[in-house]
Amino acid sequence: MGIFDIIGPVMVGPSSSHTAGAARIGLVARNLLGEDVKEARILLYGSFLATGKGHGTDKALVAGLLGMSPADERIADSLRIAEEKKVGIEFGEARLKEGHPNTVELKLKGVSGKILDIIGESIGGGRINIAQIDGIETNFSGENPTLIVHNQDQPGHVAEVTSMLAQKKINIATLQLYRSGKGGRAVMVVECDQDVPEDGLEWLEKVKGIIKVTYLKKAGGR
Repeated sequence: MGIFDIIGPVMVGPSSSHTAGAARIGLVARNLLGEDVKEARILLYGSFLATGKGHGTDKALVAGLLGMSPADERIADSLRIAEEKKVGIEFGEARLKEGHPNTVELKLKGVSGKILDIIGESIGGGRINIAQIDGIETNFSGENPTLIVHNQDQPGHVAEVTSMLAQKKINIATLQLYRSGKGGRAVMVVECDQDVPEDGLEWLEKVKGIIKVTYLKKAGGR
């Protein structure tokens, strides 16, 4: 157990789960989108829906989407800042069959028109889990440099990704594979010990059968 587990995260309160975790989900989502958010539908579930407003969950999520960290003192003013920046924000209720009590679904549109749909969970102490990206189940924290590759479910793509990382001398911490169905869409989530260089990401984007490459740096986004 580390000191972080004992005293909790550096954050603007009042709750590590409802505030710090929510801000971190928003920030990771914005970094996964890879650009400023133009529109956001924020759909709350469970405790986030029932008690989130009193804990500032709504403000924390928006703050993260604006690029603020959980320790940013501007979190309390995030809704006003979003309005000033002309970021469209809509809140609602997530219709999930099941989920962690502190769950949010974020439907995002970026300034260039890019879209992203993620489900994030605040699992305690400011820690989070990204449970779904664009309808496909995932399971990662966003604490490490993370490479997310959407591809057609065909042989060879895992080898192409791992070979590129080996060539760039990037060590793989975890590698998770998900797919919508045999021969359908698949997702690789690769958590790394080092940052992946830009030319490696650009090479992957040109590989036949790879649909989308998203990269999350440890302390920022692509």
